[in-house]
Amino acid sequence: MKRTAADRRPAAAKTSVKPKVYIVEDHPIVREGLIKMIQQEADLAVCGHAAGGEGLLKALGAAKPDLLIVDVSLKDTNGIDVIKEVSAALPRLPILVLSMYDETLYAERAIRAGAKGYVMKEEAAETVIAAMRKLLAGEMHLGERMKARLLNKMVQSRGAPGSSPLERLSDRELEVFRLLGQGYSTRRIAERFHRSIKTIEIYRANIKHKLDLRDAAELIHYAVRWAQTNQN
Repeated sequence: MKRTAADRRPAAAKTSVKPKVYIVEDHPIVREGLIKMIQQEADLAVCGHAAGGEGLLKALGAAKPDLLIVDVSLKDTNGIDVIKEVSAALPRLPILVLSMYDETLYAERAIRAGAKGYVMKEEAAETVIAAMRKLLAGEMHLGERMKARLLNKMVQSRGAPGSSPLERLSDRELEVFRLLGQGYSTRRIAERFHRSIKTIEIYRANIKHKLDLRDAAELIHYAVRWAQTNQN
């Protein structure tokens, strides 16, 4: 039987498929930078991107990515909520969190929500790419500091000296605290979460209690100062 040119190609050339990455990032410059960085890798490809969580499950169903990259802070929603939603619907899809926020505050929350890795935006491109490949290989990725922190928490109480007071907050309380620091009013936060103003006021009261703050003014001052320290 006569062989065609296609038959004479190496088997790898006919079957090679790059793992596909989908990006959820609301900052256009960061998003475009990620796309460019990933597309430069011979073994990776970007199959889609979005600025937020609206319609994400439908988009993922169409794109069928092998890896999802999500920012913790998104303009239309909370990245932790996105992780929970995607993990419930697509439990086999590995999720890598890429965030400006210190991993000691958000990494454990992200892992509990269903993420398999956490990288801070200040890390080198090589670290981000390495983390992606680890997740695609079925492994997890955390920074060395966070690994040590989690090990310490196995033998120490949650309130051990040196832990951040913000760790006492629930995921939703932390998101309300972050938005207060960015200048959101109680009404705007309620609209963002599709909750009543009264519900957000309860969150605010819980935050004040857990952080041992005296009044609303002290809460706002603390939140603004924290937001300024952790801004891009």
